[in-house]
Amino acid sequence: MINLEATTKLSQEEVIDRLKRYFGKGGLGLKITDETPQCLNFEGGGGYVNATICLEEGKTRLNLVTQEWDYQAKKFISDLP
Repeated sequence: MINLEATTKLSQEEVIDRLKRYFGKGGLGLKITDETPQCLNFEGGGGYVNATICLEEGKTRLNLVTQEWDYQAKKFISDLP
């Protein structure tokens, strides 16, 4: 299990959209098990990805906690503008 955090200039909605496309259907194929405006939980492949998104000083802060999807979570974070 790892815990990653990043800040991006993308809006909260853009981050959520990217998370869904990358980890969800059409991407890695994980199933969304819980969704709120600030939180997305994905499960599949024997692991999970929990994303928490919040606005902070004009930017969006993203926190990812993952098990079995460490490489993919690091890749997602590294591709954020």
